Amino acid sequence: MLSNMVRIVINIPEKTNRILNIIKAKYGLKDKSQAIKVVVDIFEPELKPEFIEETNKILKGEFKKYKSIEDLEKM
Repeated sequence: MLSNMVRIVINIPEKTNRILNIIKAKYGLKDKSQAIKVVVDIFEPELKPEFIEETNKILKGEFKKYKSIEDLEKM
């Protein structure tokens, strides 16, 4: 349904354009819009609030320390 779609014009570097063409070909997509959606879908989990919150804690130096790999794997 096109009613929830947004039409934009963007300027991208040639390398980005080539990468979008590769994604388009690899997944058999009709256009670069679909290729952009694939890229966004791949990175979307990293944009969830929980991920951002954990990332901000790490950047502030608030992270958990583990004594061993086994302790980490238990988490």
